Amino acid sequence: QVQLEESGGGLAQAGGSLRVSCTASGYIFSNMGWYRQAPGKQRELVATITSGGITKYADFVKGRFTISRDNAKNTVYLQMNNLEPEDTAVYLCNGKGSFGFPVYWGQGTQVTVSS
Repeated sequence: QVQLEESGGGLAQAGGSLRVSCTASGYIFSNMGWYRQAPGKQRELVATITSGGITKYADFVKGRFTISRDNAKNTVYLQMNNLEPEDTAVYLCNGKGSFGFPVYWGQGTQVTVSS
């Protein structure tokens, strides 16, 4: 059974930091990443990383968030610094195989940033 299990997140003050982690089991994904969804808004890409370490970031997190990956642990991390209230959302882990298939999602972890 393929699973993506997130951990971390929680509450932070504006300007603070949080880290979320996602461990995959049952499949080794070529591409892993993080998306987020705020209430009443569409899901949006935050950052992705390939098994080779190539990263991609949304413009709104560049310079603040860092995605990394431990292939031996099949785990992806998202270090979030200089958080803003606008970063408040459910953060969802995503895994994709080669050529974009299969696609799996984690359950999501809440990140709340207070002003």
